[in-house]
Amino acid sequence: MDIIRLYKRMNRLPMGKTLFSRAVCQSAPYFSSISPHVESLEPGRCVVTMKKRRKVTNHLKTVHAIAMCNMAELAGGLMTDASIPQGARWIPSGMSVKYLKKAKTDLTATADGSQLDWSQDGTVQVPVSVNDKSGQQVFHALIDMNIKHAK
Repeated sequence: MDIIRLYKRMNRLPMGKTLFSRAVCQSAPYFSSISPHVESLEPGRCVVTMKKRRKVTNHLKTVHAIAMCNMAELAGGLMTDASIPQGARWIPSGMSVKYLKKAKTDLTATADGSQLDWSQDGTVQVPVSVNDKSGQQVFHALIDMNIKHAK
């Protein structure tokens, strides 16, 4: 079952987004370290939230840089999976990040692939913005996704 159909199907259930988020973490366990919540998923866009909890903070009591990387990779990966043609595959092959501001609150990561060309084999750079509760961007990532289409 493709990721969009699964998301829509689970979304009809009580607590569907929570159940979907947990299912994603069962499939890729490392993501559970940030307790993410998938707010929306569609071709070209994914929004993931993460609460600021002690387990994702650093010695400055701000959200740890790697927790934000993890969140960005989850949003970018789900959006990529939802956007590529049926039968295509993907894997992240690199990520460049910018830490723009201390992350002092709950966070929202938005992967926007609406302007990307998913039709070719090769690397596609997926932009992911992470904003704090006030809407300020605190982190930005460009994730290299290596796309391979079915032959």
